[in-house]
Amino acid sequence: MTKTATSPYDVAEHLRTPEEMASYLEASIEEADGDAAFIAKALGDIARAKGMSQVACDAGLSRESLYKALSGERNPTLDTVLRVVGALGLKLRAEAVLD
Repeated sequence: MTKTATSPYDVAEHLRTPEEMASYLEASIEEADGDAAFIAKALGDIARAKGMSQVACDAGLSRESLYKALSGERNPTLDTVLRVVGALGLKLRAEAVLD
């Protein structure tokens, strides 16, 4: 029997354009169902795709604190999320939910 070689999938390797990054974040927000850590992990994926050091600098955060905040193991503050979203060149929007 032949063994199949596999390698870990890293979504950050596939987020190349601002549009792809925005679509990924939007899909993650919809999928998260209110889980802030899930959204933080998605922001971390996007930040890694763009370059964590540059995003940290643009957001006014240390690289280490950015890694911790976006690890998916913590719930970052809204301030951190807004700084990172801005540093990524993205913006958050709200829309009314119609029943």
